[in-house]
Amino acid sequence: MQIVTLGLNHTTAPVALREKVAFTAERVGDALSDLSRSVRSLAPETALLSTCNRTEIYCATRAPDELRPALSEWLATHQGTSGAAIESHLYTLPDDAAVRHAFRVAAGLDSMVLGEPQILGQMKEAARVAQQAGAMGTHLHQLFQRSFAVAKEVRSSTEIGAHSVSLAAAAVRLARRIFEDLRDCSVLFIGAGEMIELAATHFAAQQPRAIVIANRSAERGERLAGRFSGRSIPLSEVSERLHEFDIVVSCTASTLPIIGLGMVERATSARRRRPMFMVDLAVPRDIEPEVGRLDDVFLHTVDDLGRVVRSGIETRQAAVSQAESIIETRVGAFMQWLAGRRLVPVIRDMRDRAGSIRDAELERARRQLARGESPERVLEMLANGLAAKFLHGPVSLLQGPPEQRDRLLPLVDRLLPSPGESAGETKPDR
Repeated sequence: MQIVTLGLNHTTAPVALREKVAFTAERVGDALSDLSRSVRSLAPETALLSTCNRTEIYCATRAPDELRPALSEWLATHQGTSGAAIESHLYTLPDDAAVRHAFRVAAGLDSMVLGEPQILGQMKEAARVAQQAGAMGTHLHQLFQRSFAVAKEVRSSTEIGAHSVSLAAAAVRLARRIFEDLRDCSVLFIGAGEMIELAATHFAAQQPRAIVIANRSAERGERLAGRFSGRSIPLSEVSERLHEFDIVVSCTASTLPIIGLGMVERATSARRRRPMFMVDLAVPRDIEPEVGRLDDVFLHTVDDLGRVVRSGIETRQAAVSQAESIIETRVGAFMQWLAGRRLVPVIRDMRDRAGSIRDAELERARRQLARGESPERVLEMLANGLAAKFLHGPVSLLQGPPEQRDRLLPLVDRLLPSPGESAGETKPDR
């Protein structure tokens, strides 16, 4: 069984494409069940990870060459896009490359924000959904559990997360380029999830004139607004009140844009050309991309913020090198475990064949005893018969071509126990 990962992320695909293949949290379970049924003959174990930065499929398979086209076709068909549109953006990682990738993702080394902790929780959720859907087996269970352990080791042993610049902090930095003093600004947050909460925390630290939360769930919106001494409004009021806000940050789970070009044009007209700073943290996007063409609107997506974040990555390269070293060690350990798993059916078959030889020799010995032959002679014949049958294979190989014999000679001492050493017994350390 091999581990294979297929997917695309923020380094291989722009947000315009990532949003087309992204799965909302509500859809992941059903999508994974469909995927599992579609490729079960090729991959008995599957898991699906989908965030604003990546959509990835993790598999355990015995047919890696056949799996790639099946996965890419499923992803394109299930998400209603063409295979040609995504093909050049997809990566397929086999064996140790797939394991290394999973470990790096969990540790935050493959994130837009280096060392960010949210991805670990998202991977744990992906593993939980796969387990619940019956798509998780021994191999992927080990992969995810070891990924979580590696992430913990990296965070406790390195400073990979120290001084990291979040997307929310990058948004504040960009806003300062537009507005001289954020204390004079009114800020609207659309949504009430984890990303909006983080963004609100950073903007609240700048003491803006007003903080307003717009959310479908009034209770959740009011609760988040209360944390920052702000106000909550229904999502339905955003259209008529958008002109009141200098800064708009949006991150919802909507599959379609909730802020269109016409809505923003009306808002900018009412603002009399005062600038509006907008941040779209959602994938799929909440704000129509055409909005960014308006003269008085400064629209930024997660990819724009990512470029700001990456500008300071050089200062953390020492921690990255240390983290990569830890990951390489853990990849080697996982591949050893995987190789051991591949030997299980071979060892089982060897035991079954040895058992058949034993049973045949015992049956012959019982018949000899029943005929009244000497027990001593029967035991001697039993031992000789077993020894001859077990030696037949190795001796035949040693009598083969010279190059074959030269490869086997160093192994003879390890294949057979030394005199006085019982089977399964290890030599004591000296």
